[in-house]
Amino acid sequence: MVGLLFVLSQPRDGDEPEFHDWYDTEHGPARLALPGIHSGHRYRAIDGAMPGWLAWYDLDLGVLDTDRYRRLRAERSPRESTVIGRLRTLERRVYEPVDEHGRGSGPILLARSLTVRPEAEADFHAWYAEEHIPALHEIPGWHRTRRYVLRDGNAPRFLALHELSGTDLFDTDAYRAATDTPWRTRVMAAVTESERRLFTHHLTFGGTPCQPVSTPSAPAT
Repeated sequence: MVGLLFVLSQPRDGDEPEFHDWYDTEHGPARLALPGIHSGHRYRAIDGAMPGWLAWYDLDLGVLDTDRYRRLRAERSPRESTVIGRLRTLERRVYEPVDEHGRGSGPILLARSLTVRPEAEADFHAWYAEEHIPALHEIPGWHRTRRYVLRDGNAPRFLALHELSGTDLFDTDAYRAATDTPWRTRVMAAVTESERRLFTHHLTFGGTPCQPVSTPSAPAT
């Protein structure tokens, strides 16, 4: 399992066409050309929250310390400098891997971030590994869960990325049962920071866009 570069961004109103063309044809492909960056993807938020766009990259974390990567950030093209300078939001996070469960992918990405009190972390990880993830992965269409710990950035300490086939999973009895247990209640009582975001796939660099998915009304785990 490799590390994760997780970048949230939001263009100003009216800047979207140039923002997407720059990201899809210049910014993302330039990063995928670096050895050690294995895949890159862009997602659109479907939860009504801002920032509305996510890009994430699977990578060897050492890439971020190389001269080639630093030059990408320091020697920006005039276009890149202009687009970045006009963004309403640009938020960058770097994560180290914790564990991975399941396989496959789907168009929906659920990003769940939590910080728990230090004395509760062991119980938090045990709950995820022994109860929560097994219950979620019994739901057809719940494909893969990868967990990370924050190395750099301003965000809750632990991130779980869930890849799903659709938002209809949130309306199932199995989902409701997986997110309503005594152990979960105990873990959540120790949470000090919480973030949950829901996205649909926009583009994989070197791949093709997915079809849009409608915005759900159900909560995220």
